[in-house]
This record gives sequence, C-alpha cells and structure tokens, in this order.
Amino acid sequence: IYIYICACVIMPCLCSCMSQGAKEFAYCPYSKFRVGAALLAHDGTVFTGCNVENASYNLGLCAERTAIAKAVSGGYRSFKAIAIASDLEDQFISPCGGCRQFMREFGDHWSVFLSKPDGSYKEMTIEDLLPVSFGPEDLKKKRLFTTENGS
Repeated sequence: IYIYICACVIMPCLCSCMSQGAKEFAYCPYSKFRVGAALLAHDGTVFTGCNVENASYNLGLCAERTAIAKAVSGGYRSFKAIAIASDLEDQFISPCGGCRQFMREFGDHWSVFLSKPDGSYKEMTIEDLLPVSFGPEDLKKKRLFTTENGS
C-alpha cells in the first residue's frame, strides 16, 4: 500500500515538473507558445518532448508527438501517463485533436495530466479526451467489404 500511495502522489508531480522543464526547449518562433510533455513508460522510463515549429506551419511538431516519437524510436510501445505543460496560467493545457489520436494509437486507458505553471493539474485518460475513438484494434474487426486479395 505504501508504494501505491507514493506512486499516486509522486507520479503526477514528477510528470508535471518534467513537462514544465521540457517546455524550456520549445522552438516556437512563430506562435511564441511553449509546450512541453513528459511521457512515462511502463518500466518507469520518462521521455520528454517540446513543440518544434516550422515556417511551413503544418510541418510543426507538438510536444506530445515529439515525446512519443522519442519513446517509440527507442523501442517503447506501452505507456502509463503523459503530462503536458504550457505557460497558460488561467486554464489547463489540452492536447490538439491530432495528438489525441496519436496518443490513442498506443491505448486508450493511460493517464493524461493537463498542467499549469503553478504545478496544479487535472488528470484524464485518453478515452476521456477522445471518446468513441478509432484505434489499431478496429482494423482487425470483421468488415463487410474486403479487397480482391481478401484483406
């Protein structure tokens, strides 16, 4: 019980602190809107990411996707939580629709901590952020239509 209580208390704080720190590396010359993320893998490894903007706006990367890409490129596919941070003082930062779907690729029951600079946070799940979602398991379901090769 002691370990469980500590994990419940420390994990959100650790993730929030690390995501706040990650935003310091944001490359955002166009929007001036810094975002950081800290992704916690099931083995306890933490991957951080920040937003990286581009003059061709649609090529920019969100902090959440940067952290996930770092983890996946290191062989990780299973995650416990992600914390997201920005400089917004009056509201919790929330992931964009694209990031919600990107996170959903790796499951819908892991935790998402939306934080503020003062350290306060709101915990949600991927399922909360993207209800009635479409994921990899849906591609395995029986379909009415199949292609010529049977797939």
